[in-house]
Amino acid sequence: MSPLSARPITAGIDGSPESRDAADWAAREAVRHGLPLRLLHAGPGAAGPSGLPELDAPAERAAAALHDLPRQLSYAHPALEIRFGHTEGAAVPVLLDAAATSTMLVLGSRGLSGFTGFLVGSVAAAVCARATGPVALVRAGQRPEDERTGPVPAPYRPVLAGLDLAHPGDELLTHAFEAAAVRGLDLQVLHAWTLPVLHGYAPGTTPPGDAAGAETERLRMLHATLRPWRHKFPEIQVVERLEYGHPAHRLLMAAETAGLVLVGRRTTAGARLGHVAHALIHRTACPVLLVPHD
Repeated sequence: MSPLSARPITAGIDGSPESRDAADWAAREAVRHGLPLRLLHAGPGAAGPSGLPELDAPAERAAAALHDLPRQLSYAHPALEIRFGHTEGAAVPVLLDAAATSTMLVLGSRGLSGFTGFLVGSVAAAVCARATGPVALVRAGQRPEDERTGPVPAPYRPVLAGLDLAHPGDELLTHAFEAAAVRGLDLQVLHAWTLPVLHGYAPGTTPPGDAAGAETERLRMLHATLRPWRHKFPEIQVVERLEYGHPAHRLLMAAETAGLVLVGRRTTAGARLGHVAHALIHRTACPVLLVPHD
């Protein structure tokens, strides 16, 4: 079992294809960490038939898929402890409670929209913005082979963590190093930065000052922040990436070749997502893990 909390990994499910894909990813993650998997369905209990076949058939298919999911996952992962539960109540508060008592809460999204990127439902967006525990967002259609750079035995795609040096967050780094450790991968830590726009100089031009010195100081801070984590996880090779540019843009570019992206969310910001987190959950193809911290 990994040093993370022994709390289960929870997948929020509703019988939809996207929630089943998210549950499948959550099962693989639970196996990696040696943790139990909890499948949680939130909402009102099953309603009686309406008498209208066009309304009843989709609900019946979703209910059948919902109750068949634990069996399917147990066949795929025989050693995995799977718990299934239904909780009455509105989905958002139920899922927020689950996030607070889980190693991570895993939710699905609806895939790709041609104009605005990935479709993140209102429930998932509200939970991501308010959860006090880590929330992973997994795209519809996510498959085990998507975690690799090519067909087996191609290597796994790297774990990528976006780091704000002003507020690094121990929780974020714990989950990032653990994710790399259970996969046997290097960890890429990216910090993106820009020079402040000085009064009297137009945006887009190079402001006066010691840009090289500022970069050197950022690199020193990055080394210092990661030093204790290198000692704690000596088996993990850490690739430090210091890149000039807007953090959201740089992380989105780096995420194109990643298997998992982790980013922090400051709880002091209230019930809203920062620009970086918002960009990632709406535009990144691989799973994104949002880790709240002070």
